[in-house]
Amino acid sequence: MLLRILFIVHNMVWRGGGTFYRALHLGRHLVRRGHSVALLAVSLAERLKLRTGQVDGVIIVESPDLLSGSLRSGWDPWNTLRRIHWLVGQRFDLVHAFESRPVVIFPALFARRYSQAPLVMDWCDWFGRGGSVAERPNRLIRQILNPAETFFEESFRTKANGTTVINSQLRDRAIQLGVREETILLLPQGSDVQRIQVLDRCQVRDQLGLPQEKFIIGYLGQTFPADARLLAETFERVISEHADALLLLIGNRRTDISSLIKTPEAVVETGYLDDELLNQYLGACDLFWLLLQDTLANRGRWPSKINDYMAAGRPTIATAVGDLTQLFQQHDIGRLAQPDPEDIATQTLRFYDDASLHQQCGAIARKVATEQYAWEILTEGLVSFYQKVMASCSRQKRGM
Repeated sequence: MLLRILFIVHNMVWRGGGTFYRALHLGRHLVRRGHSVALLAVSLAERLKLRTGQVDGVIIVESPDLLSGSLRSGWDPWNTLRRIHWLVGQRFDLVHAFESRPVVIFPALFARRYSQAPLVMDWCDWFGRGGSVAERPNRLIRQILNPAETFFEESFRTKANGTTVINSQLRDRAIQLGVREETILLLPQGSDVQRIQVLDRCQVRDQLGLPQEKFIIGYLGQTFPADARLLAETFERVISEHADALLLLIGNRRTDISSLIKTPEAVVETGYLDDELLNQYLGACDLFWLLLQDTLANRGRWPSKINDYMAAGRPTIATAVGDLTQLFQQHDIGRLAQPDPEDIATQTLRFYDDASLHQQCGAIARKVATEQYAWEILTEGLVSFYQKVMASCSRQKRGM
């Protein structure tokens, strides 16, 4: 049965965070299977009007928001009302709410009632109760947001007919809140193995003007301040052993990592990149870092950069935090280390002179991305889950 599906996120389009891309990738592959998908996201700048477009068959509905910058993240009552107003007259067979901030949960509950459709809720970050809200540097903002984040994150979970979670930590937390285990699907972040290909290292370095002789360590995307300090301290240890090491910071970031490093001349920052350049910079690296402190916020998420790392076919040095531990124990895609600069540096330098280890782990990483984490494969499992949820709801309506 082909479905009309509504996705709702609190993120801004394109630059508002990984959850927007999580929904978009799933939507693309659902459309390829013949389903219809509308994705409600926050406009980058619009304050009054709601705009509609289309990307790869996914209808993108950009809702206006009166707040600015990073505050356009799911709290604006005007945004919530505009979304609900748009939903009047729209009919869907299933509603999938990604997280549960006000601009998501209230329109989702309205759409479920209006369309008489099952509601699935996605959980991919631990925000409240000591989660990522605790990583905010401003103490006043932490105190204000913590109760609000916790309330919206926890209070609506049992109202969903089905729940998707990005990791085992959030699955266990959902169960503790009263969500029935049989209604939960573990849905990790996917790898875009079409967009990101394995490239020749020497060739892309020539194209980008990067030095061939350097040992390039790549780090993609954003990071919490404590994780940035861990990264900087580790790089200082690596470069003290090998002066030809270079740290390549790929994409946008909120935390200034370069200022934490005593040898800023050994750091290259790319800023925002389009898909083609992103692939090239990933391909220019010898290996990647995924360095996380062992915090509740980090255990309660799935760092999506690992999916791009694997797709690029390079080994990764990661800290043993959350579900990353199980991933690296199951697949030889790099090395695990404790969240300690000395241990991370030691594991990193194992790859410095060992070309065979580098090639072996990189090839396995690409294979895992293609055969287990490709969005197409994850979407297949999601469709089966949708069918299970809808069948359960139909039985309940018939009083079975």
